[in-house]
Amino acid sequence: MNHVNLIGKMCSTPRVVELESGRKIAQFTLSTKETYLDEAGKTKCRNQWHQLSAWGRWVHVLEELGSVGIGLAIEGKLVTRFYKNKEGEKKYISEVEVNDLVIL
Repeated sequence: MNHVNLIGKMCSTPRVVELESGRKIAQFTLSTKETYLDEAGKTKCRNQWHQLSAWGRWVHVLEELGSVGIGLAIEGKLVTRFYKNKEGEKKYISEVEVNDLVIL
């Protein structure tokens, strides 16, 4: 099963790209915070940054309402894709593809 749930804050304004097919994709970064106890029993926080992409209706929502600092709850799946850079080398990217989102 490939299922991802994240709750965090947008770290970047969504970048909307229109593909040759006419479809649009919104790409952005989400920051999540993890709180844990270290070996000494002290509370520590660790941030993680996640790359996300959204298609369809979510592109319009993110264009209109997405901005740095806004809280989001995301449900999606992990996807990996590749592209060739200018030197012809294959580069791989893993990101969360949004299936559903709630603005908090």
